[in-house]
Amino acid sequence: MALLFANNNSLSAITATPSGLSGGALNLISTQTASSSSTISFTSGIDSTYDEYVFKFYDIHPASNDVAFQFQVNSSGQTGFNETITSTTFDAYHAESGGAAALRYLTGADQAQGTSYQNLINCTNGNDESAAGYLYLFNPSSTTFVKHFIARVCSTQQSYANEQYTAGYINTTSAIDEASFKMASGNIDSGTIKLYGIKDS
Repeated sequence: MALLFANNNSLSAITATPSGLSGGALNLISTQTASSSSTISFTSGIDSTYDEYVFKFYDIHPASNDVAFQFQVNSSGQTGFNETITSTTFDAYHAESGGAAALRYLTGADQAQGTSYQNLINCTNGNDESAAGYLYLFNPSSTTFVKHFIARVCSTQQSYANEQYTAGYINTTSAIDEASFKMASGNIDSGTIKLYGIKDS
């Protein structure tokens, strides 16, 4: 029987994973890449397999200038991506020149029992400009509680670094099984979104 041990420098004679090390791993479920796409929708892969899901955004680039990157969801059996959301959001920005910087609450980017797509960050479409970040969705298969989410996204906006934090809940006790991403206007010109599942134990 092989011994399972580790020290600061190496692993040796590991023939099985020690108990207690299985939780928290990111498990890739699917990847979608935009190419002048009006929406990117995940219509499978969100179920009771995982307690937590995370969408990761890479180089999201809009076709139109100065538009919001957004998301919405469907509960099981529903269509239209118009579930009821209550959210809060703030951002911080800093100019390349150092001439302007601020931390602010974004009234108008939040929702109070709204059914619109939720803003995650504003994007501009300069050749070298894009957005990146993540969105966590917690326990979407629960049929007891509302569904909480947290997002953090950064973008390059006309020589500004901008970072937006958004959190809230989807006010339904039905299971959530689909998610959709789009720009408030125009297409997602390019970019990649990956969906991961995370087990809590």
